Amino acid sequence: MQSTVAKQIRFDGAGLHSGAPVRMVLTPAPVGHGIVFLRSDIEADAADTRSVRIPARWDAVVPSQLCTLIRNEDGVELSTIEHIMAALAGCGVANVLITVDGPEVPILDGSAAPFVDGILAAGLVRQEGPTRALKILKTVEVETETAKARLEPSDTMEIDFHIDFADPAIGVQDKHLVMANGAFVRELSNCRTFCRKADVDYMREHGLALGGTFENAVVVEGDAVLSPGGLRHSDEPVRHKMLDALGDLYLAGAPILGRYVGEKSGHAVTNALLRKLFATPGAWAYVTADAKTASRLPGAGVSRADLAVCA
Repeated sequence: MQSTVAKQIRFDGAGLHSGAPVRMVLTPAPVGHGIVFLRSDIEADAADTRSVRIPARWDAVVPSQLCTLIRNEDGVELSTIEHIMAALAGCGVANVLITVDGPEVPILDGSAAPFVDGILAAGLVRQEGPTRALKILKTVEVETETAKARLEPSDTMEIDFHIDFADPAIGVQDKHLVMANGAFVRELSNCRTFCRKADVDYMREHGLALGGTFENAVVVEGDAVLSPGGLRHSDEPVRHKMLDALGDLYLAGAPILGRYVGEKSGHAVTNALLRKLFATPGAWAYVTADAKTASRLPGAGVSRADLAVCA
C-alpha cells in the first residue's frame, strides 16, 4: 500500500550553496498526492498555493551545477533536493508535502541519514491505495563524453556504479546493491557528498558552497581526506553517488523495478536517462505492486535499527 509520514517532521539547517538558514517541514499527504515541494517564503494566494508548489518530477528538472534543481510553470525553483528524495525513496514514502522557506533544501550533514532518522522516528502510515511501480521493459542508455548511464529490466531495484578519480583518496570504486530490505538505510544513507579542496576553493570564489563545511562533505586533497574523522566507509564516494542516483530516479514519480548502471554519471545524466526512458515507446510500464513485488522495492523491510548498522 502507499504510505505517508505519520506526523509533521521539521529539519533546520543551512543551504549548501547559499549558506542561508532554511527550515523544511514534511507534512502527511493523502493517497495519490505524490511528493510535492512548497516554497513558503514566496507570497501566494492563501486559497490557492499552486504557484509556489513544485512537483518532484523528472520533467520539472532544469539544468543546474552540482545538484538537482526543479522549477514549476510559474518559475519557482528549489535546489539540492536529491538527498531528501533518496531518503523518501529508501523509506518508501509515496505521499508528502514538503514546505521549504528558502531556495534550497538544508544540507545538514551532507548525507540522507538525518532525513531518514526523522522519517523513521516519526513513523509511516499505510494508506488505502495500492503502490504503483515503474517497470523497465527494455534497456535504455544515454552517454556523454565523460559519463554514461542505463536502465535495464530487473525484477527488483538494483544500482551498479563506477567512479574513477585521479585523486588517490578516491581513485577507482565500484559497487552493486539490491535496494530492498533496508539496503539503502544500512549501506548508503549516511554517505556524504564529496569534493576536492581545489573545487571548494573555486566554488567559494564564485559564490557557491557557502554552506559547505568539512563536516557536511568529504573533502579530499591528493591522497588525504581532510574531513575530521575521515571516511564513514572506505568507499563512501561511490556509495554517495548511488545515494544521489536513487534520489534522482525517484523523480520518475514511482519506485523503479529495474537495474540502474552508472559510469561516472551524475544528476544531469540520470535526468537525461529518465527523459529518454519516457520518450521511448515500449521501454516502461506502470504496474500495481502486489505483496511479492512490493517486497522488492527500496522501502521494503526498512527499520530505524538499520541506521545503527549504517553508522
